[in-house]
Amino acid sequence: MDPDTAAHRKRALRAELRERRQNLTTTERQTATAGITRNLVDLATDLSARSVAAYLSTPIEPDTRPFLNWAHAQGMRVLLPISREDGLLDWTTGDGETETEGLYGLPEAVGELLGPIAINDVDLIVVPAAAVDATGMRMGWGRGYFDKTLGSMEKCPPVYAVLFDGELVDEVPRERHDQPVDGAVTPSRIVQFT
Repeated sequence: MDPDTAAHRKRALRAELRERRQNLTTTERQTATAGITRNLVDLATDLSARSVAAYLSTPIEPDTRPFLNWAHAQGMRVLLPISREDGLLDWTTGDGETETEGLYGLPEAVGELLGPIAINDVDLIVVPAAAVDATGMRMGWGRGYFDKTLGSMEKCPPVYAVLFDGELVDEVPRERHDQPVDGAVTPSRIVQFT
């Protein structure tokens, strides 16, 4: 697919998915949060993860905070991203409670900056996604932070995208820099791609 066509299709799909997310009811969100939390806990347990890189969700994303609270309570090392202006991510462990508004208005943890390579030592990476297709190709929200991070790692642990059930699609538009994921976690299931 030519890059202009892919970029245009991504913008249209992101707008559709963003609108769908904004139209979810409070009950639908609460039900989704319970399912996603249960499935993330099961995934981390099955992988015997002692450390995880995850993210603080925005109000329209599936809520990752209950899982992060569980991970902290289990004594797991939890790394959270801090966006940098150069397109890379720094990481922090934060305190599990304090948040600030980072670049682009995204919620970020407050804590000592550990640098981009801190993610190399985790057992599981949990990333946001707008959609994931049947091959594991992930479409993010367009800034490319996670694609750059995943694309630069020599040895990558399992990477799972978190999204709502209707966001597993047949195909997402793909550009050269896009990175696939190993699996997806939705409210109803854990999907692994081969």
